[in-house]
Amino acid sequence: MSDTKFRTLLNSGIPILSDGAMGTMLHGRGVSFEDCFDELNLTRPALVADVHRQYIEAGSNMIQTNTYGANAYKLARHGLEDKVTEINRAAVELLRRVTYAMFQDVIIAGDVGPLGVRLAPFGRVQPEEARAAFREQIAALVEGGVDVLIIETMTDLYEVHEAIQAARDIAPDLPIIASMTFTRDDRTLLGDDPAKVARKIKSFGADVTGVNCSGGPNQLLRILKLMREADPEGCFSVMPNAGWPEQVGGRIMYPAMPEYFADYALALRYNGARVLGGCCGTTPAHIAAMRKALDAAPPEKYTNGYAITASERSEPAQPAAQPSDLSQKLAAGKFVISVEMDPPRGLATHKLLAGASLLSEAGVDVINVADSPMARMRMSPWAVCSLIQRRIGVETVLHFPTRGRNLLRVQGDLLAAHALGVRNVFVVMGDPTAIGDYPDAMDNYDLVPSGLIKLIKQSFNTGVDHAGADIGQPTSFFAGCALNLMPSDPEAEFKNLRRKIKAGADFVLTQPVYQPEKALAFLDMVEYELGELQIPILVGILPLVNARHASFLKHEVPGVFIPDEILQRMQEAGENGPRTGIQIAIELIQQMQGRTQGVYLMPAFGRYDYAAEVIDAIKQKA
Repeated sequence: MSDTKFRTLLNSGIPILSDGAMGTMLHGRGVSFEDCFDELNLTRPALVADVHRQYIEAGSNMIQTNTYGANAYKLARHGLEDKVTEINRAAVELLRRVTYAMFQDVIIAGDVGPLGVRLAPFGRVQPEEARAAFREQIAALVEGGVDVLIIETMTDLYEVHEAIQAARDIAPDLPIIASMTFTRDDRTLLGDDPAKVARKIKSFGADVTGVNCSGGPNQLLRILKLMREADPEGCFSVMPNAGWPEQVGGRIMYPAMPEYFADYALALRYNGARVLGGCCGTTPAHIAAMRKALDAAPPEKYTNGYAITASERSEPAQPAAQPSDLSQKLAAGKFVISVEMDPPRGLATHKLLAGASLLSEAGVDVINVADSPMARMRMSPWAVCSLIQRRIGVETVLHFPTRGRNLLRVQGDLLAAHALGVRNVFVVMGDPTAIGDYPDAMDNYDLVPSGLIKLIKQSFNTGVDHAGADIGQPTSFFAGCALNLMPSDPEAEFKNLRRKIKAGADFVLTQPVYQPEKALAFLDMVEYELGELQIPILVGILPLVNARHASFLKHEVPGVFIPDEILQRMQEAGENGPRTGIQIAIELIQQMQGRTQGVYLMPAFGRYDYAAEVIDAIKQKA
């Protein structure tokens, strides 16, 4: 089959049905998500070929090569950056052999995924560097003889542009499908809406504008309508996930069944999708159901598109339960790295975002955003969380103090946070206003931390407010609580932790630890009193900067206990205080690592570069 055949089908009334997930199928056969799926084209070609075969048998007339991550940047994570050409050529040849053996004339689509790095101005990779990486992969796919390129699961329009330009450099006439993924709020990670995406991708020169991954068919139908409204004459591709994933018994499960996909295949086709398929969680059974539905539908209806309604535009239906990345990582047993950031004192956010970008490049899993620490006036943290998630693409944890909030404000703030895409909240009492910028400000509260956790987990996450009134849909908050591993009153700490766990707390963040042996002894006491803890603990680590900093924490900050030997090390370090502080932090993490599932770094004075060094050390020893 040639690119001419692809364009003929594209412009006819016949839908092009692609395949479904490759990673889901490979993982189901025992391949770890930590392995390089693309390398299997060389090391286990029979396994990849069998997946291709199943999708062809299910009715796909377009099959994507197993090359989603086969670019130099992603392959470098596995030490395979010198095998870009070999892996991509092998993928095309493998797929071609399968089609010949099955006597099937299917479209061979060269799959090009994101580079896995951020492009300037949001990252360190320059556009020309990105284009060169795309050229290398695309050249190999074109040399192998693909009929069409599918540039998929993109989050950044800058990256889409470079990928399309690279393709045009290599093969000016080859058809291109360019597809982006969207957040739960129907925007890309960088905040672009479907209408802008549709207009931009068309202007870049793609033949087909696509949406893939994201959520399930319902969300992608809504996005398709918005794209088509912006570009009524455009060609569109839609490949949904099998719903939003959930963690079940240590496995990632997708809820949408094949029959559901069959129903939506028709809805998507009638609303203008000319290329259809599946993404994460979909299987040959989903594709077979779509094939059956499409074949049974009246061909004349394929040209009938439905305009988006006002209600769909203003009130898009959102899925109820969307587990956060943090919850999934902890459930999978990953050692999680979190870093705390303070909101700015004014309107300027460029330094904050630069720091978040640095932490992202270092490999942080999640960024904690404090709420007016030390009762100092700062920007509201949910705004900062939203900015970091949209601009940097790192998930956040919203610090949510009960102090200073009545029941009305608590619930309104929770709704606002959820609407902005924040899913992780860390519930604390908060610092008293008496110590801060406005000592005479009201300091009342209606809920203690355990009460707020209960409100979140047992009311909001079930779809009702404190009074039992319907809030439209359940929220999906993942709620954390605080724990002091060096408490002055251990009995009180036991009781508070018991209440928080009973209320539904999902994880624990601790105060800074400088005496690991005493912290571990206290954990032993906790488990003696409460039984084995079933929720993960992220140990608090505050890297020391110099002797003066250490002395201040020791003598003036409640709940922080610094032993004399550490104070002496910092005094002896002199001008090398930061280096010594970083080394001490690394040592503390190593000593606590066997009993905790992550680290909660609290860099002082905005020194996120120190946090990045600690992260590098953790990852090197992992």
